[in-house]
Amino acid sequence: MFENLTDRLERSFKLLKGQGRITEINVAETLKEVRRALLDADVHYKIAKTFTDRVKERALGQDVIAAVQPGQLMIKIVHDELAELMGNEAVDINIKANPAIILIAGLQGSGKTTFAAKLAHLLKTKRSKKPLLVAGDIYRPAAINQLKVLGEQAGVPVFTEEGVKDPVKIAKNAIRHAKKEGYSAVIIDTAGRLAVDEEMMKEITSIKQAVNPHETLFVVDAMTGQDAVNTAKTFNDRLDYEGVVLTKLDGDARGGAALTIRSVVNKPIKFVSTGEKVDALDVFFPERMADRILGMGDIVSLVEKAQEQFDEEEARKLQKKIAKNQFNFDDFLGQIQQIKKMGNVKDLAAMIPGVGKAIKNMDIDDDAFKGIEAIIRSMTPEERANPMVLNGSRRKRIAQGSGTSVPEVNRLMKQFNETRKMMKLMSNKKKLSGMMNMPGLH
Repeated sequence: MFENLTDRLERSFKLLKGQGRITEINVAETLKEVRRALLDADVHYKIAKTFTDRVKERALGQDVIAAVQPGQLMIKIVHDELAELMGNEAVDINIKANPAIILIAGLQGSGKTTFAAKLAHLLKTKRSKKPLLVAGDIYRPAAINQLKVLGEQAGVPVFTEEGVKDPVKIAKNAIRHAKKEGYSAVIIDTAGRLAVDEEMMKEITSIKQAVNPHETLFVVDAMTGQDAVNTAKTFNDRLDYEGVVLTKLDGDARGGAALTIRSVVNKPIKFVSTGEKVDALDVFFPERMADRILGMGDIVSLVEKAQEQFDEEEARKLQKKIAKNQFNFDDFLGQIQQIKKMGNVKDLAAMIPGVGKAIKNMDIDDDAFKGIEAIIRSMTPEERANPMVLNGSRRKRIAQGSGTSVPEVNRLMKQFNETRKMMKLMSNKKKLSGMMNMPGLH
């Protein structure tokens, strides 16, 4: 999403490369480029000017120590100001009440219904809540069915009242049902329009007054740029919501909404949503987003995603198998499945510092493991458990069964054997220590 902004900012910092110190002259040229980069990212010109004025004030007020180059200092200052612009710290959702009532608002097409299901999934899997989804959009024909499908994917029930045309009544009945059945969170999906209008505003205001939610979240499509910021302000003037959700951050949005919505409405961005899968929802961390914008990656989020997917007990069992050189294709396939659960492969790689820029023009398919999986699944249980039995005739059969070629099967076998050797070596500290003492390795 921020690729163009990242490139432009990197070019602006190069203006300070080789400079011995920061001066009013060289910082002015750099900040002119920074301002242009922000404007190109659809940041409002007043906010862009205020931002660069703050950076200039901080930059000219600091001495550049010998160990830090002026360009590096400027990156640090811009990073801190970007984080400040976006809110500085993550703000959690209020779900202390039982049941916690969460009202979802936004324009039609912003991703409200999808977000409602994603939030339900997050509350269920990561916050130990028992959520109930409420189909409150009575106008869009497919809205109720869409929520049912998404609810099924999230493993969360959906409350509907077919034929009832009063969203306030539906919401109140849903809350009564939730209290009776012991649900700990109620997520109310509401109707949207293609543009802000008085009728929609009256309806969503009526629902809020009737159910008195603990959290009202405004969902906005990040791809609409400054329009998203303007719509967020209009909704906030009427609803006084608690937080913003930015959707479609995996699209071609220029990033202006993410950068400026916090300063315009003075409400935190609480979640960011990418993709259509119910687990594609992240808490918004301003500092981590600033890292990504400046091409620093986001290794903390990457580690967190890995921790969510990898079970400690399973990891210990795997470690024992590796130590005994018993790591097989079943284990290999299991590791691939865990990696795939973490999300889009290209997005994951971009979280590694320095990798994002290197792969931005590469076409990394989400099905990058498809060929490997097909080969492994074409093996018999015996072959997966004991790769040593894979002779020439077996490899030929596996190639035919997986729609690949014998050289591809051979290549996978070679990579697997090399990986297994390396894993065995790394698990054995004595062997590793001995290797480091070998001649020529000092």
